[in-house]
Amino acid sequence: MTSTNGERPSYEQAREELTDIVRRLEAGGVTLEESLALWERGEALAKICQEWLDGARAKLEAAAPETDE
Repeated sequence: MTSTNGERPSYEQAREELTDIVRRLEAGGVTLEESLALWERGEALAKICQEWLDGARAKLEAAAPETDE
């Protein structure tokens, strides 16, 4: 899962590509083989997005002041 420059895509890039894949799958008109390839790429992109979100959450939690509840 790399962007055009060989690096991991940003969250925004991964989300945009994932959105495009969903549109293509919903529109139909692709072969079963193409659909499976798109699905697999979509799963990989969803994982990348989740990793970005998990990293952002961890940073926010680390930066938040500790409170006694």
